[in-house]
Amino acid sequence: MYVCICNAITSRQLDAAIEGGAATLEQLQMDLGVAMGCGCCAEGVQQHLADALAARQAAPVPVAVAGLPTAGVTDPGAFTLTGRQSAAGVDGCSL
Repeated sequence: MYVCICNAITSRQLDAAIEGGAATLEQLQMDLGVAMGCGCCAEGVQQHLADALAARQAAPVPVAVAGLPTAGVTDPGAFTLTGRQSAAGVDGCSL
């Protein structure tokens, strides 16, 4: 869907720029040229940005552990590491 008619910017383009690191309206303006024409879309773009950033904050971050399988794992919490803690770190780790 078009969010900026003046510069033909779509919501997909906004999402891609946000995923690429844009976190402010000014960054989106520099990256895409959004809200640089008449400015009517600025409020909607700011709301889209806020929603996208909030969703990113709420999304769980997957954590990969070396040696553990990742493909097809539906419950990463099912894996636990055990071992002894020493001054050098954890040794004797097993699954």
